[in-house]
Amino acid sequence: MFIETDVTPNPATLKFLPGREVLGQGSADFDAADAAAASPLAEALFALPGVVRVFLGADFVSVTRDDGTEWTSLKPQVLGAIMEHYLSGRPVMAGAQAEVDEDVDPADREIADQIKELLDMRVRPAVAGDGGDIVFRGFRDGIVSLHMQGACSGCPSSTATLKMGIENLLKHYVPEVKSVRQVMA
Repeated sequence: MFIETDVTPNPATLKFLPGREVLGQGSADFDAADAAAASPLAEALFALPGVVRVFLGADFVSVTRDDGTEWTSLKPQVLGAIMEHYLSGRPVMAGAQAEVDEDVDPADREIADQIKELLDMRVRPAVAGDGGDIVFRGFRDGIVSLHMQGACSGCPSSTATLKMGIENLLKHYVPEVKSVRQVMA
């Protein structure tokens, strides 16, 4: 098994591409070891010293290290844990993923669906390329609420991406959008 690695805009996060499906559809973001119980792969990665976040995408795994750990020592351990997981035949997720709560005024459902389609078609593929994901959380009073995951969470350029990139795109295609804000989980 050959696992490629790729840098992300977040220097504390590396993207690992195992050359096979990780989640297929959707994503899962684990910001602490105790939150990783739903994923045997995430649990194995959190068992490594220095791992502080694990993000599972369609075909990649993003791992974030703490400030005191260097990639030169952690990267081989992560590669080994991912390889061992896939060779074991265990599932990536132990159970069904929870649905994401959305805060949308029922009168704005059509606009919210248009925003989600734009995010899915134009934004999420680019963000996934950088080892992260953006999840729609709501639309009220012209404000789009988004949750940034994986490499995007805590990335130095995430605010610029959110405001200058995503907000401008959504305002261009959906005149009802006034602004975009980041929300936590």
